[in-house]
Amino acid sequence: MLTLYDSAVSGNAYKVRLILGHLGLPVKRIEMNVDDGSTRAPGFLEVNRNGKVPAIVLEDGTALSESDAILYYFAQGTPYWPEDRLERARVLQWMFFEQYSHEPSIAVVRHWVAHLGKTPQNEPALPARIAAGYRALDVMEDHLKASAYFVAGRYTIADIALYAYTHVAHEGGFDLGRYPAINAWLARVAGQPGHIHITD
Repeated sequence: MLTLYDSAVSGNAYKVRLILGHLGLPVKRIEMNVDDGSTRAPGFLEVNRNGKVPAIVLEDGTALSESDAILYYFAQGTPYWPEDRLERARVLQWMFFEQYSHEPSIAVVRHWVAHLGKTPQNEPALPARIAAGYRALDVMEDHLKASAYFVAGRYTIADIALYAYTHVAHEGGFDLGRYPAINAWLARVAGQPGHIHITD
């Protein structure tokens, strides 16, 4: 059986649970605390030397980390990964956007505000992170005004990658009411077969 090193508060870990839910694949979950140093313990560093969740151990004992790489692995040969060469590149384009422009702002602000609380270390950086988060949401809104999903007009791992932290962005104080196209897309994603909630 697959073994997922997981965290209930991590949107990146949720991405993996979400695609496994869509595919109906059973998984053993090992909950990790991302704030108390547990992911830096020697035992976990043997699974993921970078000391972060998610990490998944495949049936043959091989470990794989980085959420979007895990999405790619499980999407192969499924409808969540397009066959067209350009569409595949578009999926990767949005996944790179998610990791470079979206997650470092929206996910980090959520973690600081909803889980760690404002501290003298993080509070000075909040305005710039929040502004960057809204810029990312603006890009998404503009795209979704003309498309039901991010690539090829259908649900792919690009949507899974971006959904994970977008649908909980309000927990970091982001006002999603400003984004009707994003909200309609969130509803479409939540209606996909096999969808699970981040708290499931």
